[in-house]
Amino acid sequence: MNNNIKRIGINLFLIIAAFIVQTCVFPLIPFLAVYPNLLLILIFSFGFIRGSNSGICYGLVAGLLLDLSSGGALGFYTLFYIWMGYVNGICTKYYYEDYITLPLVLCVLNEFSYNLYLYVFGFLVRGRLSFGYYLLNIILPETIFTVVTTLIVYRLFLFISRKLEEMEKRRDTTIV
Repeated sequence: MNNNIKRIGINLFLIIAAFIVQTCVFPLIPFLAVYPNLLLILIFSFGFIRGSNSGICYGLVAGLLLDLSSGGALGFYTLFYIWMGYVNGICTKYYYEDYITLPLVLCVLNEFSYNLYLYVFGFLVRGRLSFGYYLLNIILPETIFTVVTTLIVYRLFLFISRKLEEMEKRRDTTIV
């Protein structure tokens, strides 16, 4: 029971820390026109490493945080993040701990899907049809920045996931 609470606390801390850095710190850095989507990296990483259930849980909490802070329709970000966590969790069967190529490919696909989702439901519905401008000035720079950040942050999330699994295994062996 104690390890479960610890694991949940660590997971919530990671989500809140990524949320704070993404929404409060990055916008204050004047030379950043776009910045990496840390919540997206967190959700797809843990969905990919730990499976669909973890991806869905991370997506639910992160999406609700973004929905509540954005002031838009409740569920806008949550829907996409839950879906993303689930789909990336399906890729768990292709998971190898030191294999970085698949997480980078997933990062590109997730970031592009996320920005396309934002474009369609945030801009296209309002009649803003300049997809070329959005692609060149927002999608591509943000995707590149997120992929570079994934190279660094994914290893950290992999390390944390391993420690959480060790903690769970220790708990299981002490019960028996």
